[in-house]
Amino acid sequence: MTNPLVTTDWLADHLDDPNIVLVDASWYMPATGRKGYSEYLESHLPGAVFFGIDDIADKTTTLPHMLPTPEAFAAAVGKLGIADTDTIVVYDEAGVFAAPRVWWTFRAMGAKDVRVLDGGGPKWRAEARPTAAGEEQPAPRTFAAHYQPALVQDFDTVLELTHSKARTIVDARPGDRFRGEAPEPRPGLASGHIPGSLSVPASEVTANGQLKSAEELRALFAKAGVDVTRPIVTSCGSGVTASTVALALAIAGAKDVAVYDGSWTEWGGRADSPVERG
Repeated sequence: MTNPLVTTDWLADHLDDPNIVLVDASWYMPATGRKGYSEYLESHLPGAVFFGIDDIADKTTTLPHMLPTPEAFAAAVGKLGIADTDTIVVYDEAGVFAAPRVWWTFRAMGAKDVRVLDGGGPKWRAEARPTAAGEEQPAPRTFAAHYQPALVQDFDTVLELTHSKARTIVDARPGDRFRGEAPEPRPGLASGHIPGSLSVPASEVTANGQLKSAEELRALFAKAGVDVTRPIVTSCGSGVTASTVALALAIAGAKDVAVYDGSWTEWGGRADSPVERG
């Protein structure tokens, strides 16, 4: 895999490259009171289009921001002026928080070259680099979606993993939620974790809004008992920070990493799900 990260210096040098599409993927938990799209309209990186994680999603399920069909995805991002052959650079205004979810989504839909801006909008702004306001109006493009099922896991496949151990399950939620000591932010969900899963909170793979180094990440995963040479599936609350840990695993050298799209919102909301605590 090509390095999934780009630096602000690299982006500044390539802002006018016609083959690069810049995507603002800012998204926040409801309790923060922040709205990604509203902030985008006020100020965004030059030329960036906005990807709504809750909008470009499966509307037939009550689960939050699940992957849409490849056809719906292709139509939505084509309207944003994005082709599957572009170099797609995704960022968010929290540093590295929601951008990895969109990085993973594009890859799951067959995009050939997707990167994440390390440090995101906050680093770009701290360096006094240019911004723009309002809605960008790119010409529509054709995104030829080619779904990559190896990057996505569903309830049944993860349930099977609790028996087969064919993949290591890595949980990106905070440790107290993993152990079942703290309630879930979404009501009605069980507390605890998927049996046999390992805890690597997403907050631990970043520092100051940037991903930690490959060496630091390898040490972090090793300490948590995660063998990066084995197939892995990541999970979290709703599939967002699971993608952050998936990105960190890629940087650490993991070659086979999938994301459990439904994550704990699905698992902890089902009466037939086995749950461990502690």
